[in-house]
Amino acid sequence: MPVNSIQPPLARTKTIATVGPACDQTPILKELIANGVNIFRLNMAHGSRQEHERIIEHIRAASDEADHTVGVLVDLAGPKIRLGELYEDPTICESGDEFLFVRGDTTNSRNELLSNYATLVDELTVGDCVMLADGVVSMRVITVDEDRVRCRVNDGGMLRSRQGINLPGVKLSVPTMSHEDRNNAIWAATVGADFVSLSFVRSPEEILELKELLIAQRSSALVIAKIEKSEALQRLDEIVAVADGVMVARGDLGVETDVAEMAVVQKRIISTCQSHLKPVIVATQMLDSMQHSLRPTRAEATDVANAILDGADACMLSGETAIGNFPRETVTMMNRIMLATERLLVDRPAQEVATVALSGIQPISSATVFGAAQIAEKIQAKLVVVATRSGATARVKSKQRDFIATIGVSQNAEALQRMTLFWGITPLAHAPVDDPVQLHEFITAWGRRYELLEVGDRIVYVTGTDVVQGTHNRVDLKEVR
Repeated sequence: MPVNSIQPPLARTKTIATVGPACDQTPILKELIANGVNIFRLNMAHGSRQEHERIIEHIRAASDEADHTVGVLVDLAGPKIRLGELYEDPTICESGDEFLFVRGDTTNSRNELLSNYATLVDELTVGDCVMLADGVVSMRVITVDEDRVRCRVNDGGMLRSRQGINLPGVKLSVPTMSHEDRNNAIWAATVGADFVSLSFVRSPEEILELKELLIAQRSSALVIAKIEKSEALQRLDEIVAVADGVMVARGDLGVETDVAEMAVVQKRIISTCQSHLKPVIVATQMLDSMQHSLRPTRAEATDVANAILDGADACMLSGETAIGNFPRETVTMMNRIMLATERLLVDRPAQEVATVALSGIQPISSATVFGAAQIAEKIQAKLVVVATRSGATARVKSKQRDFIATIGVSQNAEALQRMTLFWGITPLAHAPVDDPVQLHEFITAWGRRYELLEVGDRIVYVTGTDVVQGTHNRVDLKEVR
């Protein structure tokens, strides 16, 4: 049964939509919410601060008008290395051609290339691979001089100014957070962003640095580690342990690593997140063809389904909603694929999650939540209601992957917005959490208003007592009267 009957049936897997010119007005944002968007992403690599502030205002207005809690993800650009201005734009590269990466701001021929990374010439060595234009063009370093690096084209293609440069296996000195990223993180804190993602993560220390910066700004935003580099895979467990969530950022990751291993890498990242009880987002080209088509390819539909079956908590749309021709239709299609796929999960038993030391979850809370789900199934309850201060207990319920409709309630608005990332959890605002009688009356009135509950229906409540501080250790069973 859908949790909110004023909307079409919505999937338990969460949908993240990138905001851009195609959907940055309140009416279309409201439509996207109604069709399944749980979180809106702001890509800080594009647009001005003024534009981003306007988008935040429109998102919050759309959320209020839709009477539906949505989250905001601020995606820091990170140290993206790009080509400078080409002498000849575009430039066609043929296999066997030779190009020079040179210092400076100008070039004198079509075979000279510039970069926005000033020390690139110093950090490349003979034999290094240079991938350009999302991996379309690949080169190999053949000689290194003081002011230039000579490369030979292995796989040819077309280059355009300011396209990306990837250097698989090359150890770079560039910091993960630039001065601009720091300013954007501080801004994200001031506007109340719910999630801040860090691009090109290489170590757990970089995640901790961003967390400290946000805490200093009194922000409780969850920090999402974007896995895009081979160095991150080498320290994956450490990174997942300290992050609040993870994004499988397949664009650069598919260039930085062997694309033939992309599916295996994705499964490994998701599995690691599951073992640490951390939410995981699968991103990049999920329904890419729908930028210009009303239907996805069969491969894209299968890709979304496999991400869900692997255990993804959320799937992210990028250009499809930011600049595509059919943002609403794309979100609707994403939700349809999710619903069709989730039917395969209905008969799977709930998983009792092991509480790991770094998950921030009390073992008592974990056991109580699992027991509540078992009870709800036995008595055929219509709803499970989890009352939580921070949202952590709702995260445990999410990782059980049971199919009993679950409402997350909290007096903390930030906790409610964080729950927008948790699989199968629907946040509900304004509930009187501290009084069990009033909470039941509130849930009953809400359920009846939307024709979700009727007399005789059973509800399971997961709350806490003062006996064990900071834990959920109480399960209440109520009937609608």
